[in-house]
Amino acid sequence: MSRVLVTGGNGYLATRLIADLLLGGTEVRTTVRSAASEPGLRAALRRAQADDSGLEIVHASLTEDEGWASAAAGVDGVYHVASPMIQSANVDEIVVPARDGALRVLRAARDAGLPRIVLTSSFAAIGYSPKPVRDYDETDWTDPNTPGLPAYPLSKAVAERAAWDFVEREGGDTELVVVNPTWIAGPTLTVDARSSLQFFTAMLSGAMTQVPRQRFGIADVRDVAALHVAAMNTPEAAGKRYLALADGPTMTFLEVAQVLRERLGAFAERVPTEEVAGDEPTPLVIHNERAKRELGFRPRPAEQTIVETAESLRELGLA
Repeated sequence: MSRVLVTGGNGYLATRLIADLLLGGTEVRTTVRSAASEPGLRAALRRAQADDSGLEIVHASLTEDEGWASAAAGVDGVYHVASPMIQSANVDEIVVPARDGALRVLRAARDAGLPRIVLTSSFAAIGYSPKPVRDYDETDWTDPNTPGLPAYPLSKAVAERAAWDFVEREGGDTELVVVNPTWIAGPTLTVDARSSLQFFTAMLSGAMTQVPRQRFGIADVRDVAALHVAAMNTPEAAGKRYLALADGPTMTFLEVAQVLRERLGAFAERVPTEEVAGDEPTPLVIHNERAKRELGFRPRPAEQTIVETAESLRELGLA
């Protein structure tokens, strides 16, 4: 592909994806909500040795129609990475932009006659409803009616369902592929520690004295970006979901903390050694076989991702 659209270009995953695309010779148009994001975005790409002269930045918001038709014009495909990451007591402030933003992007792609859109969803859309045995693959769905479901997994489940429904009913010839990463970590290109990186900074600084009692999968941001590119360029991926996570057993936050202390010495001396009180997390198995078999997914070991996340935060002065 000679030119693609990436939404939400200044995010943790999106900056890595854009850098990989530019390094691979693909020109990129990306959307941001504010012109103030442009200097930081270009600096992030240069940290990856990417030539940002191949980047065009335009303004569009998930909550407004304006700008999406022109953003999708003249490109060969769309990576819809943008999603609301806000804290709000009002669930609709998170769910509605996620759902309606995805639909705005899909409509623009369809109207522009684009062949494929790759949507960034999440394991949150797969594995946040209880099962007798916590063993998940791409056939599983988080039920939006699950009692006590937090706003973020609710938003991911609702937005992904809406995307599949749209493509089935009125998507025309535009194909959809969905990538469902678990908890994303890995070296950051931005100097804004958001999302999972906040857990690392809190642990490394000592601000977090006890870690949450939770078991989860880890996905390296570099591997997730590569999987998006494979999802766009593999014809057989059309109409499928792909889980992205490292090989091996799922981990707890305490195990992440132990890796940091064992591998990083004095730099990790303030990392907590205790979990909050509570029951032991139940076993959790998440499968990445489809991505490996169909898209050539070869994830890094989780321990490497954990260590290199912390090292990148140290290099950038964020921890």
